[in-house]
Amino acid sequence: MTIFSDPHIGFAGTTDIPAIMELLNSAYRGESSRKGWTTEADLIAGNVRTDEQNLTDVMAIPGSVFLKYTNEDGQLQGCVNLQVQDQRVYLGMFSVHPGLQGTGIGKIILRSAEEFALSRDCTRIYMSVISVRAELIAWYQRHGYADTGERKAFKEDGLTGKHLRELEFMTLEKPL
Repeated sequence: MTIFSDPHIGFAGTTDIPAIMELLNSAYRGESSRKGWTTEADLIAGNVRTDEQNLTDVMAIPGSVFLKYTNEDGQLQGCVNLQVQDQRVYLGMFSVHPGLQGTGIGKIILRSAEEFALSRDCTRIYMSVISVRAELIAWYQRHGYADTGERKAFKEDGLTGKHLRELEFMTLEKPL
């Protein structure tokens, strides 16, 4: 029996890394990301959000899983990384294919992330969001996430692109 209420959701494995990398890069960086509303192209230059080694490392973190949303043909259309940390789950690398944003896939993935957290007896789910992403923050707030007040500098790391302005992360959290 699956823990997910939507049949399009499943766990990703290492064979999914190339498709996840392509999805994350196209959803967050470069011209392709401008087709969706979650782009960071005006904040961070370049076409790379992640690479295969970064994804391999994230998958190897104890308690880390990727959920994937696939269509009827098995094509990856969305994903999220979840990391169980005591009774909380960290949510990151959340993306939906730019051409499919606004179709409800993101809501399904978010609900599935919460179902996963509950299946692991977690009581809270949290994430880091770039603080100037007002539209994205408002979307999360409509889904029950609240600003914790925590802020952290977003430092360039040599992988994810040159920042076009000073950026910081804010933490959003939702009780389950």
